[in-house]
Amino acid sequence: MREIVRTNDPVLISAIEALFSGAHIPYMVLDQNMSVMEGSIGMLPRRILVGDEAEEEARRLLTDAGLGKELRPQTP
Repeated sequence: MREIVRTNDPVLISAIEALFSGAHIPYMVLDQNMSVMEGSIGMLPRRILVGDEAEEEARRLLTDAGLGKELRPQTP
């Protein structure tokens, strides 16, 4: 799994989930339940991960949707 986005913006997370679901790209959103620990203020970022085999397609999809600036740097 590769982390491609890290954000605390719930609207962005929802948009990415919709894009990935529509394109049938498997993904995971980690740290969604951290609000219990942080007091529900949305301070801690959520991480969106995709499988290694879907990373290029996911990055291309987000770039084409105008969300390229949200992408984490690619790791080798």
